[in-house]
Amino acid sequence: MSTAVAGARPYVLRRNGPALRLSHHVSAAGEALLTLRAAAKGTDWAADGSESAVVSVFVDDRYATDVVVTGDDPLDQQVALGTLDRGRHRIRLEFADERSADGATMVEISRLEPTTYAADDPAYLALRYAPIIYGRNLPERGNAYQNATTDTPLIAWHEAAPATAPGHTRLTYSVVWSNEDGGTNSPALMARWGRTTDIEWVYAVEVDANGERVPGSDFYQAPNHETKQFQGSYEGDHAQLQTCTSNNNMCDVVDNSMRFFPSTLQTLPAGKAREHLMDVNPWTYLVMAKELIREGKVELPSPDTPSTPEVSDQRNYLYVVVQKVTEGANSGPSWVGLSLGVRLISGQTVYLSHHTDPTWSIQRNVPAATTVELPAGTTADDIAEITAHRIVVGTDTGAPVRVTAIDRGFLLGEDYLPQESFLSWNGDVALTADQPTARLWAR
Repeated sequence: MSTAVAGARPYVLRRNGPALRLSHHVSAAGEALLTLRAAAKGTDWAADGSESAVVSVFVDDRYATDVVVTGDDPLDQQVALGTLDRGRHRIRLEFADERSADGATMVEISRLEPTTYAADDPAYLALRYAPIIYGRNLPERGNAYQNATTDTPLIAWHEAAPATAPGHTRLTYSVVWSNEDGGTNSPALMARWGRTTDIEWVYAVEVDANGERVPGSDFYQAPNHETKQFQGSYEGDHAQLQTCTSNNNMCDVVDNSMRFFPSTLQTLPAGKAREHLMDVNPWTYLVMAKELIREGKVELPSPDTPSTPEVSDQRNYLYVVVQKVTEGANSGPSWVGLSLGVRLISGQTVYLSHHTDPTWSIQRNVPAATTVELPAGTTADDIAEITAHRIVVGTDTGAPVRVTAIDRGFLLGEDYLPQESFLSWNGDVALTADQPTARLWAR
């Protein structure tokens, strides 16, 4: 592993200004990452015309990745640089004039740290096969650089699991986007998934006991959420994909647009909801909220805001992860889901996560995130109890719902960042047709 760090004082990249250059010495060939702390003065992801500044990164004059900087508060991001041989390499960062918002003029970089993971490092395998994602350029959604203003990729991660063949491993790569312009609408996203980001697996590959790709074993998530075998090109061992739908599905034919090579060093711990990766990267909630504001997807404040399904200020929600199992078959036109309710100490109203739309209840049997919309200004101390509700879609199948845990519950602060979780519960509550409601937690 080898690292190099830029100078102690922030370096400023300016529109039409000189590039930032540094060298990186690699003692053993491997996969390289770049960690940077950047802020773009005068930008605001919530403001039209000033959404972001884009920094393009090159290694030995090879275009590696774009970095979208979404505001004037410094944020730590990590991107991949690809495979580097032993020796000295040149890294160059440029202010991408044509990709940046008109209101963006400069980027301050206060941390710049390249690191190379050699083949004997435990992280190497997952980094070796991480995909490269080219940006979306749908004509109906804007220019070729539309991910600089909408649905930008925020973070990525990998998951490793045993494959069927002895000694083989299945690597799956997922991405969190700031939103999705198509697909599930925002109110349903908040109810069913507990956020308005879009989280999708993008690429999966099987490797043998020696860490080599098994021919024909790699697949990607194609339009309409189909799983298709990858037939595209590679850069080294990195499959090249492109976001080609308004809900961030992939195609394996790419063209010249923005290029994203997110670090996949992070992984999802067992038993955690996918939103855990947002929780440990809390700035993703800020970007999520600002995109919703700019795109006019937030309803205007009103006294009865919690009673309407439209998304209100995202600081008005309780963000919860719950574990449940609906026993028996639970698919097709009739199924049984779960909704969470919140009652405040100030009254008897129960605010429901599914906003009384049965199809917005939680159907899946994995740790699941949801939100409950509450009156503006609600604090953790105002919450009296959390209840669980069995919700029927179509004809009641009779299936019971067993609720076993609440993993976390928090509100967003004034800065749109998650506050400390105050909610945790473990138990075993059965919801049935005869007893469809139960209290899980009380102050």
